[in-house]
Amino acid sequence: MPAQYIPVFLFAILAAAFPAVTLIVFKFIRPDSTSGGAKLEPYECGIPAENDARGRYSVRFYIIAMLFVIFDVETVFLFPWAVQYAKLGVYGLVSMMLFLGILIVGYIWVFKKGALEWV
Repeated sequence: MPAQYIPVFLFAILAAAFPAVTLIVFKFIRPDSTSGGAKLEPYECGIPAENDARGRYSVRFYIIAMLFVIFDVETVFLFPWAVQYAKLGVYGLVSMMLFLGILIVGYIWVFKKGALEWV
């Protein structure tokens, strides 16, 4: 049984080694960068930059993004369920309603915590 996994391990090793070897090889053959000064500044349509380009983002932005990703996964589960709805019958309907109920409880909890407010 373990002998059947040898091609998988070889493929994983090659998949990991290819980008690493490529980066190492191109590090040696690329020309050295001689740019400096104004070339390293961010380009703003010919206008000198007003401040540093690396501004700070509010933590709320990241919280909203994480909540979007977490709750958006529900569509991944809803699509196959909708395709196979006729075969799943009442059990599929009850299980999906339970899943959606848990998500609604999660939305209500997040809303009550105030994580969805931008102000």
